[in-house]
Amino acid sequence: MKPHTVLLIDDDADDRIFFSEAIKKVSPEVETHYCESGMQAIDLLSHKKIASPDYIFLDMNMPMMNGKECLQELGKVIHRGLTKIIILSTSDMVEDVQESMALGARLFLTKPDSFDALCKILKDVLEEKWQKCFR
Repeated sequence: MKPHTVLLIDDDADDRIFFSEAIKKVSPEVETHYCESGMQAIDLLSHKKIASPDYIFLDMNMPMMNGKECLQELGKVIHRGLTKIIILSTSDMVEDVQESMALGARLFLTKPDSFDALCKILKDVLEEKWQKCFR
């Protein structure tokens, strides 16, 4: 069985490092790619510079192309049955959750404030324990 492939789209360098360390701890064999903008991710995926990931973790609040706009564009370049999009945002507004899910996100998670909490979320997502992710 091949390891999961993950793409993180987040404009915050510190959040990308935090995510990188957590994913290595939880599942070191995961192949992880990072983009600092939605436009960079769309370019990589549409030009097949990276293979379609199993999971895309997408930040909601980014300049130039926000998470909702990126979610719409991702729908044009990936197969949603194969790639699961998880919103990982500081927002917890009901409207953001509902709109993201309507646009094709599989899960909407508020960014945790601790390394251990992020590790638990990533482990649950990679094991597809969706119900545990909502705790």
